[in-house]
Amino acid sequence: MTTLTHFDAQGQAHMVDVAAKPATHRVAVATGRIEMQPATLALIASGTAKKGDVLGIARIAGIQAAKKTSDLIPLCHPLALTRVALAFALSEGGEAPQVACTATVETVGPTGVEMEALTAVQVALLTIYDMCKAVDRGMRITDVHVLEKHGGKSGSYVATAG
Repeated sequence: MTTLTHFDAQGQAHMVDVAAKPATHRVAVATGRIEMQPATLALIASGTAKKGDVLGIARIAGIQAAKKTSDLIPLCHPLALTRVALAFALSEGGEAPQVACTATVETVGPTGVEMEALTAVQVALLTIYDMCKAVDRGMRITDVHVLEKHGGKSGSYVATAG
């Protein structure tokens, strides 16, 4: 295992110096899901939720969150993102009715965008919860993780199934 990069030789937290790292094309994809009652999923699918277009608003919230990640995570670098895209998939099967969210974030820079992708997914799912909590307080956000990342010195990572 390698050392944790956000601590100096004395064990104190610090922002990693990326000044000497070359700018490369970086991509990260993260995913997660929110489980809910069948009626809640039907409400989202029909577009008739009292607060409006749940998935449209969740998409905008996720994009905004990716752009603000360095304001939320103390040691993240502010990045000029070149692309943030969120996709949603509704499913009645599996363990429970659910909405899955996948975020793809890209930049050209000296550090990766995994945190931005994870933040986009979390905030999009939180927005779905916020918009639907009046009818289903038992919704559960779960399985948020990085699916893949590309670019930089460490190369590519693709999550294995399971």
